[in-house]
Amino acid sequence: MNALNRRRFERFALQPMYTPVCVREVGPADGVVSGEPLEGHAYDISEGGVRFELDHPVKPGTRVTMQITLPAGDGPITDLKGSERNIIVFGNVVWLDDSEPGPARMAMTITGYARLGDRERLLRGLGSGRYRRAA
Repeated sequence: MNALNRRRFERFALQPMYTPVCVREVGPADGVVSGEPLEGHAYDISEGGVRFELDHPVKPGTRVTMQITLPAGDGPITDLKGSERNIIVFGNVVWLDDSEPGPARMAMTITGYARLGDRERLLRGLGSGRYRRAA
């Protein structure tokens, strides 16, 4: 029997030690970024979400912003001018696994991109052939 893939976007595996993320909570009513930045690593990514780990768990339902630095083989993902660009996304944490000691694993859905061109940079990176498809 074939498993039904309910995912809307194709996921790509990342090398966590080379894919740092920085997460901050966003206020539910005012959208203001608050709290200390939490640093961690991404495990996989798609146009619609990211699976990642942090030393401090973030509860499901929390609105966050995340800065992602994708590995790109010989160097970082660049914009058309050739300068290094991180991708900044907004989203909601949708699940948390903090059942084992150590960093907590989480996933977030991406609800928006912070800057003009962030979505295009992500899609260009994912379409580059540098990353393998995740199961």
